[in-house]
Amino acid sequence: MNIRSLTRGDVALIGVAVLLLIASFLPFFAPEEDCPDQVDCKVVNGWSLGTLPLLPTVYLLAVVAAVLILVSRSMPAGRQIAGLSLDQWGTAFGVVVGWSALWSVFSTANSEIIDGQDANEGLELAFGAFLTVPLGLAFAAVAVLNNSLPALKAPLSGGGGAGAGMPGPYGGQPQPGGYGYPGGQPGQPQPGQPQPYGAQQQPGQPFGGQPGQPQPGGQPGQPQPGGQPQPGGGADFQPFWFAVPVARPLFGEDGSPNPVAELAPGTWYLAVEQRGQALVAQTQDGRRGVLQDSSGIQRG
Repeated sequence: MNIRSLTRGDVALIGVAVLLLIASFLPFFAPEEDCPDQVDCKVVNGWSLGTLPLLPTVYLLAVVAAVLILVSRSMPAGRQIAGLSLDQWGTAFGVVVGWSALWSVFSTANSEIIDGQDANEGLELAFGAFLTVPLGLAFAAVAVLNNSLPALKAPLSGGGGAGAGMPGPYGGQPQPGGYGYPGGQPGQPQPGQPQPYGAQQQPGQPFGGQPGQPQPGGQPGQPQPGGQPQPGGGADFQPFWFAVPVARPLFGEDGSPNPVAELAPGTWYLAVEQRGQALVAQTQDGRRGVLQDSSGIQRG
């Protein structure tokens, strides 16, 4: 799994799932001080028979949901199970965790009436119950907002440089042997190459920056090795390399709602056309699609 593809929300989900698993071993019901003698007053936790429904619907399901969301970060885009992607399944399971945790405070440890005495008399909610409810609701909230709230979908790693032999996701230059820039050595800017993200851009200037001088034997900004994508959307557009801050889907150029690929942080992609605020991008294996969310991209 690519650690750089994890977001702060992913780490928060892992942390809450671990805390829920720990809470399952804590007393959910505990005997009161004046527990009747005829009632079996014993400590009940999430693994007891009386609270069995909580185990698969709260404690274990939170772990399953977190694992599904994490695995989806390294799976190819478009992979679905029963019509839903793994992260969608994880989000749905996260909502179930929150709903079940909310209703857990109304659960009982025993359903029997023994000699006219309620078997739950003398038992009260304990520390484990008071942890389960807020943690379950927090897990559901993070699962739902993980891909929409900027504070959660931000990348886990900061803007520091990447290690040797690995492309830097946020402004780092591609290393030798990687997927380099067109028309030159990796990591060396070419004439007419777009400026790094954050440089001042002139009004009306497209994503690709100022057009460069034609390279010998090719068009301006045209990649030399590999495929030959033809830029569109105007003669003044020049292809440029970019990286995304978080994983983002790449949709088909035909308008299909299903992603054809997923752009991951730490990898350089080629923008070959501009369509309003969207970009037509090409992956390293030659797949093309529309990047609808181009906010915060890092230009190479």
